Amino acid sequence: MAVLLSGGAGYIGSHIAAELIEHGYDVVIADDFSNSSPDVIAAIEHISGRPVPCYAIDVKDNLALDKLFSEQHIDSVIHCAGFKAVGESVRLPLKYYRNNIDSAITILEAMQKHGCKRFVFSSSATVYGSENPVPYTESMPAGSCSNPYGRTKYFIEEMLKDAANADNTMSVVLLRYFNPIGAHESALIGERPNGIPNNLMPYITQTAAGIRETLNIFGNDYPTIDGTGVRDYIHVVDLAKGHVAALGYASRHTGTAIFNLGTGKGTSVLELVRAFERATGMAIPYKVTGRRPGDLAAYWADTSKAEAELNWHAEKTIEDMCRDSWRFQKALHG
Repeated sequence: MAVLLSGGAGYIGSHIAAELIEHGYDVVIADDFSNSSPDVIAAIEHISGRPVPCYAIDVKDNLALDKLFSEQHIDSVIHCAGFKAVGESVRLPLKYYRNNIDSAITILEAMQKHGCKRFVFSSSATVYGSENPVPYTESMPAGSCSNPYGRTKYFIEEMLKDAANADNTMSVVLLRYFNPIGAHESALIGERPNGIPNNLMPYITQTAAGIRETLNIFGNDYPTIDGTGVRDYIHVVDLAKGHVAALGYASRHTGTAIFNLGTGKGTSVLELVRAFERATGMAIPYKVTGRRPGDLAAYWADTSKAEAELNWHAEKTIEDMCRDSWRFQKALHG
């Protein structure tokens, strides 16, 4: 039996694939490569030393997905496919609702048809919205999201809860990510944005590499330690290991469970820049610009539930995250 990993050629998905294979799972990847590259599959195979079946499909395509399920023995799904740029979701909300929600529905329908009962969902801390105090705990109300991207994650969470309520043999695990950065220690896989990055770390590494002249910091007047935004940055390999733990949990439990995946610590933008400079010896020129609409001042995770029930916690430091990100950037551009 195998795990279907949708979006498995993406930044997070590729690291999940590598960790799953290392822990003995058979992995089947489905990816349309709209925000990834086919050569990532070869990199995953190089890391794992095993061939990885990959279907170049859009998981909204029910016929293509049905074919995949018919050809492979899928008993679990980890769903990472989806659009994820917050700013773009504000400009193009229908694109996000159509893609993200439709893909989840199509996968659920295929699972139902083929008797697949375990679903691990790549959700986001954005579902907590702007009204909850920090640190965020899984028992807090969700859904007061500040952008369409976050709302798609919340709506999918609710759909999955309903699906599990309707089928008492189904197991759903909702993983609420905080801010993944870093790269695999091999430097073969990492964050490779197509065009303008959506996340902070590629801006830092591209500035260090001279691809960008300066790093833009959006706002330095927040009520934080140094005025810049504070986030819970987690190494993508630690995040991937959280999925391995979640899959094991899903094999033992039915119903719906929610877990935060973060470090439980907040780091400001400037603190991250300084950590990168310490870890790499590279100076990062930056300039402060205005705040971006929808950005929160600070948030981080309470990770005690994942520690207690998944027996998982983040192990890598901010310096590890910076060092691995820079190693991947150098390998990418020479």
